[in-house]
Order: sequence, then C-alpha cells, then structure tokens
Amino acid sequence: MVTSAAPEESTVPARAPLVLLSLILVAAVANLNLAVANVALPDIGKAFSASQTTLNLVAVGYSLGLAASVLYFGALGDRYGRKLLLVLGVALSVPACLLAAWAPTAGVLVVARIFGGLAAGMAFPTTLALITALWSGPARTKSIALWSAGGGAISALGPLLSGLLLQHFWWGSVFLVTLPLAVVAFVMAVFLIPGHVNETTEPVDNLGGVLSVILVGALVLSINFAPVPNKGTLVLGLAAIALAGLVAFYIRQRRAANPLYDLHVAGRRVFWVAAVAGIIVFGSLMAAMFVGQQFLQNVLGYSTLQAGLSIIPAALFMVAIAPRSARLVEARGARFTLLVGYAFCLLGFLVMLLLWKEGIPYWKVGLGYALIGIGVGFAGTPASHSLTGSVPVTRAGMASGTADLQRDLGGAIMQSILGALLTAGYAAAAAAAIAGSNKHITESVQSQLTKSFAGAQAIAEQHPKYAAQITAAAKTSFLQGDQWAYTAGIVAILIGAAIVFFLFPRKEQEERLLAGYHAEDVA
Repeated sequence: MVTSAAPEESTVPARAPLVLLSLILVAAVANLNLAVANVALPDIGKAFSASQTTLNLVAVGYSLGLAASVLYFGALGDRYGRKLLLVLGVALSVPACLLAAWAPTAGVLVVARIFGGLAAGMAFPTTLALITALWSGPARTKSIALWSAGGGAISALGPLLSGLLLQHFWWGSVFLVTLPLAVVAFVMAVFLIPGHVNETTEPVDNLGGVLSVILVGALVLSINFAPVPNKGTLVLGLAAIALAGLVAFYIRQRRAANPLYDLHVAGRRVFWVAAVAGIIVFGSLMAAMFVGQQFLQNVLGYSTLQAGLSIIPAALFMVAIAPRSARLVEARGARFTLLVGYAFCLLGFLVMLLLWKEGIPYWKVGLGYALIGIGVGFAGTPASHSLTGSVPVTRAGMASGTADLQRDLGGAIMQSILGALLTAGYAAAAAAAIAGSNKHITESVQSQLTKSFAGAQAIAEQHPKYAAQITAAAKTSFLQGDQWAYTAGIVAILIGAAIVFFLFPRKEQEERLLAGYHAEDVA
C-alpha cells in the first residue's frame, strides 16, 4: 500500500514574480479575446442582419479554434519548445484581431475568430505547462491560483472594456482591445521566460493531433447548427464526423508508440474527474456571460457600457476568492473545494432562472454574476491543480492542454448548447406569437422575426406603427429562450457536482493516489 507522501517543498524559478506575471499576461491575451465579442453581439447582429446561429458562431468561434488545437499544440510545445510556441501564438493574435475588427461579412468574422482561437491554442496551453515545469509544491498551487484568477478576471473584464469602446466606436473596435496587451506580453515573454524546461525528445503524434482537431471542430459545429431549420443533414453529417473522429482518435492513441494523449494517464481518477468537473464549471461561466450580455441589452435595454459594467462582481469575486481557494485545496483537498465552487455556480444559475425578468433592478443582475464569480473562483484552482499534479512533468503539455480544454471545450460546448436552446426557444416563442397575432405576415418577414432579436428589431424599424408590439414580443420570446438555456445550465452543474461528489477522492485518498502516480512516473 502506498502511504501519504511527505509535504512537497516549494521550488520556484529565478525572477519568479516577473516570470509568473509574463505568463499571466500571455494568458490574459487569450482570455480577453475570448470574452470581448459578447457585448458586441447585438451590434454585430444589426450590422450584418445576422441570425442567432451566426451570432452563436461569432461568440463560440474563438473557443472552437482554441479547443480544437490545444492538445496538438500542447504536444508540439512539449517536444519543440514551449517558449517558441507561446511567442508565436501571441504574435499571430495580432493579425487575427485586425481581421476580426475589419471583417467585411459575418462569415469572415467567424473565420477570423477561429483563426484567433488557433493562435491562442499555441500560447495559452503553454502558460500552464510552464508553471507546472517551473514551480512545484505549495508554490505551484499558489501560482496556479493566481494564473486562474487573473485569467478569469481579465476574461470577465472583457465585456467592460468592450462596452466602453462601443460607446464611441464601431463594433469592430472590441477586437482591438488586446493589441497593447499583446505587445507587452510578447516583449516580456521573449526576455523573461526560459527557452527550454523539461521538454521531451519523443516524436509528436501528428495524426492524433489532426484527429483531435477534426473531432472537436465537428462536435462544436454540430451543436451550433442543431436548432437551425433545414440543417438536419448537415448536423447529422457533422455528428457522424465527430463520432468517427472520436473512435479513430481512441484507436490511434491506443496503438501509437508515442501517443498525443496518454490514455493511461488520462484514465487516472484524479485526472479525468477533475477534467470533467472543470469543463462544466468553466463552461458555465462562459455560457452565463454569453446569454447574460444579450439579456442585459435586448431585454433590459442596457447600453454596451452598462452591460460591461454589470459583470464587475464576477471579476472581483474571482480575484478575491482564488487565494482562498488555493489555501482550501491545501487544507481540505480538491474535492471539497470543487463542491463549494459548484454550490455557488448552482445558486448563480438559479438566480438567473428565477429572478432575471424584464424590468428587474440591477442588484438581481449583480447577485447572479457575483455567485458565478465566487463559484469559479473556488473551483478553478482545484480543477487545474489536480490535472497538473497527476501527470509527469514531461507530459505538462498534455495536462495544460486538458486544463485549457476545460475552459475552451467547456466554453464551446456550454455556449453552443445554451446558445442552441436560446435560439430554439426564441424561435418557438416568436412563431407562436406570430400565429396568435391573427395578422397576415409574409414568409420573409416571419423568417426575420424568428431568426433573432436583431432580426425582429430590424423589422420593427421598418414598420414603426407596430414597433412597440414587435419589440415586446421579441423580448418575451428571448426570455423564453434564455429560460431554456439557464435550465440546461442548472442540469449540467448538477451532473458535474454529482460526478465530483461520488467519484473524486477525498483529501487523504487523493494524496495517496498522487503519491502513487509520482512513484509510477519516476520508476
């Protein structure tokens, strides 16, 4: 029987505070780009007369590119140099932002968002891999907590900065907000981050990397197109590709001499339960921001700046809670800390479901965001810490890639599911309102009214006599759609909490398992 290991001593790199700051800033570039689009969605919808599905793709495109690439790029960093991949990713984020800012069509904007996600897929997983390689012991837990809180808070502040820009500039300006930060992060990364740290000499499983990209991309797109009328064949085709990609990826990882994703390590209890838990909790944060920003502007009539300011409680509580989360992990273990985080996320979604109605005061909005921020603040550190602590340092890219998948695949899937339900619920309610109006409405106008809130606003502007009725019906339809979305979020959180409660080990058992993993890896 493996006994509990002695407390691990902390090791840190030279100029540790500056190195950590540079890694947090690199992660901030990715996190900020992830969040800036949400506030601009209503304006983007008006500019391109975009459907709700197109807006979903604009919001989720960045997560799609990032989630599809992090495993592959994490492995490339483990083999060829994490710093090289990190610097390249930050550099490529600049043209991606410029293309998004001046996209001539909604389709180009979606492509630009995916390109930006791919650039982030080079840089973002490398940040956590380097923390894992450069720090150890309690110092690593603290560093991961600061990295998690910094990334989450900056992501939450994205809508605030976007709202401020949209008060004075066009919708594309929100995609330029990260450029100064990218320049600073690039310079600091070049001069402060070590060039090579505990990298492997094993060849990269390129076929496995390509299969992982196909698998994630097809899965996310199939969810987004599911509620779109007359897209059944496309959805089935994408779902079939995702399933085939999953089977092929599994077989490849079982047979490859140097697999991209070590299924033996991934099967470790501490690893896979933490991965699933993180996917749900981080996805819940991103989905809440995605639906909530549209609710604030479409239903409550907030300006873009007011909508951005509204989420400050989430950012503040994530930053305030993260250090306490790190101490709670050391004292009570990852399981207890994860469950505390899940409880607050559940309360946040219940507030959104039950209290977020037309005409509500701000305190109800702030309460929902504050609870979500507290939940992610508690859950973020153990979700990432358990992954990095249960793998050998030569597999840091795999662990960090999985940690990023928690955020990005979780975000892509949760945003896609909640966005699809928002779309379906809105369309169903709008169609029922049209049928009950007893008015002759052309097929083209019906299509505009049911495709999105922005489409209904465009029709209201064309028919001022009925503008008040159209807007009121659109708000009611949106509220039905977001009720569907919040209910799905609650179900997902309950499932995640049950997985953690029944399957994640308690503190003493977790320590024994981690000690056993370490002994196995160094043997």
